[in-house]
Order: sequence, then structure tokens, then C-alpha cells
Amino acid sequence: MNTLAPGWRTIVGHDWAVGLLARSILHDRVGHAYLITGPEQIGKMTLARTFAQALNCTAEDSLRPCGECRACQLTQTDKHPDVRIILPEVSDRGAMSIKIEQMRRLQQDLSLSTYEARYKIAILKRFDTANLNAANAFLKTLEEPPSNVILILTATDSDTLLPTINSRCRTIGLRPTPTGLIEETLLTRHQVRLDEADLLAHLADGRLGWAIRAHQEPAVLQERRAQLETLHQALNGTLVARFSLAESLARKADALPPLLRTWLSWWRDLALMTYGRKSNEFISNVDEFEKLGEMAARLPRAAVLASLAQTEAALRQLGQNANTRLVLENVLLTYPPHPA
Repeated sequence: MNTLAPGWRTIVGHDWAVGLLARSILHDRVGHAYLITGPEQIGKMTLARTFAQALNCTAEDSLRPCGECRACQLTQTDKHPDVRIILPEVSDRGAMSIKIEQMRRLQQDLSLSTYEARYKIAILKRFDTANLNAANAFLKTLEEPPSNVILILTATDSDTLLPTINSRCRTIGLRPTPTGLIEETLLTRHQVRLDEADLLAHLADGRLGWAIRAHQEPAVLQERRAQLETLHQALNGTLVARFSLAESLARKADALPPLLRTWLSWWRDLALMTYGRKSNEFISNVDEFEKLGEMAARLPRAAVLASLAQTEAALRQLGQNANTRLVLENVLLTYPPHPA
């Protein structure tokens, strides 16, 4: 990958995706719409923004993105007049979503000529939060895109989008970055202490962006600890206590996806332990190693696998705007009682 332009080298762990996009520019095979998928903080926006830099970079083709020209620097700081970033906004119910009004403004903007760049680019973050009206409005732009317009969508999962949107985009699914590569990047690029780098690399679950943020913001690890304490509270609680907890958690809709992702990681580790994978090489939540070992010895494997599956289903259901309280009740009632 050393033959890549300087701007691409800042991306860690997604060499195949970088190579695909770099070659599409070099061989003039750029599509009009891309969908980048993957878990939160795995690098979707970093890849989207770097691709936008490369598309409008003024250096020669083999050096795009250079990271130094006016186009690259303006795009990096989200100030380029020909690059629009569309972010989810808070809805009336408190949830984050992309709205039809945003799509109408975008359509109007894309109909205008570029100010100074080769392409007019729109990056739509978390398009899986778009409501149905917004998605249908955007579909018209996808079906008949203006010339010299490139659309880049990001989403956690392509299955949550309309099939007609999926079919009109080139999908790039980002895969988890290996633990060792995350640890190396933290050590060499961010000067993280060895013990902290080892812990964060394991906890990151393949998400370099999460590991960097956790190093920079202590509140990230504090939030994770609170999420795990809530899980242990649920496992120790009666049915009545679990119903009460579901009602309480349902009031904080935005906090539920990260909460359930933490729970999912914990149940996945526990499932691995029930199959004898009792090594830090396989476990993400290494600071919970002792507790996981105790639970694996006491809980039936079937109960662990059922809890894992229900947590995964709950994450999907929340992405499909299911009733939050019912989703949580189903999860908490599936979880086994804490073994005596």
C-alpha cells in the first residue's frame, strides 16, 4: 500500500476499500453513488471524507488525495463549498433522523453548478436513520443524478435501507480492524501507553475510531462501565425489576444502540467461553475476564446463545423503529437469572 497517495495512508485497516476507491479514480471508473457500511466508529466517515478529498484534489492523479491542496484541506475541515455533509437531526420524539426537509435542500443545492471543484459531492452520514419520506425523496436524486454529482452514504447495515436505494449504490462493507493493528496504531500514531493500548484494542471490537476516542475522552470508558453495571443489575434483578428497568431505559432512546452493542459484545465473549475459548486472544472485554469465566461455568450454553441472539435482534429492531419498550422487555425477559 506504500504506492498509494499520502492522503489514503491515514486510513488504517481498510486496505481493500482504499484500493478499490483509489483505482476507480485512477482508471476513471467513479460511480455516481456509494454506500459505506459498518459498525459505529469503524471508519466510515473517515473513508468517505478521504474519498471526497481524492475526487476533487488538484494534484496529479497518482497523488490524489495529497492532503495539502486547497480542495483537500477544505474538505478535511468540512468547509468545501462543493462538498455537503448531511447529518441526522433530532426529531420531535428525541431520536436522531434525516428528514425530508434536508433532502429537499440537498436536491436544490445539487442542481446548481460547482463553485470551484471537479465534482459536487454529498456525504450523508447514518442514512439508515432517514425516515421513509426522506428516503423516498432521496431516491429521486439517486435515479436521476445531476452530472458531476457524487453521492456517498454511510450506514451501519445496508439491510435497514430501502432495496431500491441499495441497488443504486456501490456498497463498500468495512470489516473490523484486527486487534493487533489497532494496538500498533495507538502506540505509534497516538503515543498511548502499552497497557492502555492493549486494553483499548481489545475493547474496541475492531473499531479504531472508538479506541482513539476512548483514549482521548475518559467519559467513553466510564459510559461503558455504566452499561455493563446496568447489564449485571438486570441479570441480578427479579422479573418486576426487569420490567421497571425496561421502562426506564426506553426513555433514553438515543442511548440504547451503544448500550445494546456493549451488551452484545459481552454476551459474545461469554458464548466463546462456553465453547472453551478462554483466552485474551478471543475475548474483547478482557477487564471482565474473571466474571465471564464464572458465568460461563454456571450458565447453560443454550441460555447464553439465546441471550446473544435476542440482543442482536433488538439492535436490528431498534433500527427499524420498533416499539422501544417492547424490544427491551423482550431482551431482558430472555436473559437468564444470575446463577447462584
